[in-house]
Amino acid sequence: MRGTHRILTTLVALIAFQLLGTLVVPAYACGCGAMIPDPAARIGVDREESAVHWDGATETIVMRFHVSGNARRAAWIMPVPGRADVTLGDPGLFDHLEDLTAPERRDRFYFWPRGDDWPFSAGRGDGAAAAPGGAAGTGVGVVGRERLGPFDVARLTATDPEALGRWLRAHGFDLPERLPGALRPYVERKWEYVAIRLAPEEENAVLRGELTPLRITFASRELVYPMRLSRLARTPQSLGLYVLADHRMEPRSAIGGERPEVTFAGRVDRPEGPLAGLTGGRAVHLTALEQGFPRPGRIDGDHLLRTVADTPYRRVEYTDRLLTVAGGVPVWLLTVGAGAAALTAGAVLRGRRKRRTSGANAGVASAT
Repeated sequence: MRGTHRILTTLVALIAFQLLGTLVVPAYACGCGAMIPDPAARIGVDREESAVHWDGATETIVMRFHVSGNARRAAWIMPVPGRADVTLGDPGLFDHLEDLTAPERRDRFYFWPRGDDWPFSAGRGDGAAAAPGGAAGTGVGVVGRERLGPFDVARLTATDPEALGRWLRAHGFDLPERLPGALRPYVERKWEYVAIRLAPEEENAVLRGELTPLRITFASRELVYPMRLSRLARTPQSLGLYVLADHRMEPRSAIGGERPEVTFAGRVDRPEGPLAGLTGGRAVHLTALEQGFPRPGRIDGDHLLRTVADTPYRRVEYTDRLLTVAGGVPVWLLTVGAGAAALTAGAVLRGRRKRRTSGANAGVASAT
């Protein structure tokens, strides 16, 4: 939500929490969970983008969030199916992926003039049309704690969702009341957690725009993108996923959202730049997906991805243009002009024949 979203075996259940003080009117909004800022502040993740690389055994997720609001600090927790390594991601990765998956541009011509064409545009001025715009609580283990740029990262294990909630609260994370219950399926499957606190590096700056990407790597036997915690969000969500694997991969179901849309599918034989850093330089099949969640409360599971036929696809975007020839002369005008000329010539010929016929008849009458 340019859009998403929108996919390999990724798991990213994202939840943001307040860092300081008590929770006041949580501003739930995140593609895979809820984000909560400081008291009296609001924050929203309008769009979540993830690039996921999966080689059949190891999954790497690079996540980027588009944030709005006025909060100075925030945090989130992400369930992962195995022990995770966390580093900063390459900020240029998503720009590179957007270039690779950009839609094909084509012109589509129409014959008759429309509202912005002459003569309908006469009198409207010469302006162009506007572009559209160690545990602290029983049942919790601390695997590691590190500082990565603006991120304070804690890697955790938990055997009890309530204990995990207590640990997070004791360390500056204030959670929505429904979170422990939402985490229970992950606890039962013995997943681990990456808890992240974030504050701008500049004093008194607010969290806004594109945050620094995070790169999370863990072992996984299947391609999964956990979305179960997204049901806590209270505003419509947009997810963009870039899936990098040996074959084209797509979600098995919509898990309560709109039908996932494939916007690009194709093989990248020689990854370069940031993409080579993610794939190790190996050839991969890239699938780009977008999905909307108008009612996040309907999300009923995690995204599990499956291999499908490696059919290439690229979205096509058309630009409608008036059909012209000879340096911009509308074809419709030439056609109408030719038709009018033909009608005029026909009328003239009929007039001449009529006059000749009348003259001949008059001559016959005189002779008689």
